[in-house]
Amino acid sequence: MARKRLTQVFPFLIPLRVWQRKRCFYLKMRMDGRKYARERGDLLPYIGFEARSRMLNPATGADMTYQQNKVHNLKLAARMLNGVVIRPGETFSFWQLVRHADREEPYRDALTLRDGAIVPEYGGGLCQHSNLLYWMFLHSPLSMVERHAHGIKAFPLPDPEIPEGVDATVGEGWLDLKAANETGQPIQIEIEFMGEYVYGRIRLAEPPKYRLEVFTRNLRYTRLGEGVQQTVDVYRRRVDVRTGLWREEFLYHNRCLVGYPLPPQVPILEGP
Repeated sequence: MARKRLTQVFPFLIPLRVWQRKRCFYLKMRMDGRKYARERGDLLPYIGFEARSRMLNPATGADMTYQQNKVHNLKLAARMLNGVVIRPGETFSFWQLVRHADREEPYRDALTLRDGAIVPEYGGGLCQHSNLLYWMFLHSPLSMVERHAHGIKAFPLPDPEIPEGVDATVGEGWLDLKAANETGQPIQIEIEFMGEYVYGRIRLAEPPKYRLEVFTRNLRYTRLGEGVQQTVDVYRRRVDVRTGLWREEFLYHNRCLVGYPLPPQVPILEGP
């Protein structure tokens, strides 16, 4: 039998534990020697990459009120993200920027993954921002510092434009999304809402010299006991925009559990 956490035995300790984790979380960043991007500025002239993500996902099967609440939360957080300039030597931290996004207007309860279950939670749904930002960062000159994959994929992706295995979960006090600017030029984040989509853009001070293409190989589903595991290899191709010459690199191997029934046409391998 798995040993229970203290907060599972004494639930009234949860607020104290959360407060403690957040305090240590930000204190560690104050002492880690990094300079974190905080300033916003006028839009830089060149777009290095643009992506979008559909905000409403009916595939969750839950009350769509929570989806509308998620959109509200995304817009609050976007106020702190839009226009941020990551200068040379600075690091982007998701939580450093959105830490006080609800100071003037509160978040609403939206769906989030908690202990393997989808539940409504204050400020839920912000992973849609981190997913989009991570996809943008992989197509930018930024160097990834911290990224955490979802352990469970709770429902199908709403955007076929973004492949499987390219996601990033965040949790204040526990998990962050960080990327460093190790180049000689500023790099800017732009977030915009239009219709049913949230758009993200990487803006540059200079015309991009190369184009980055992220793709996957070896997508597999394997039955493990009563569950199904998804595995996939993520690659990136760097193309010189002047010559067309390119080189390819393996980025990482991603794995997660699948928390929803797969379509019948998807082959599932039998595990050990």
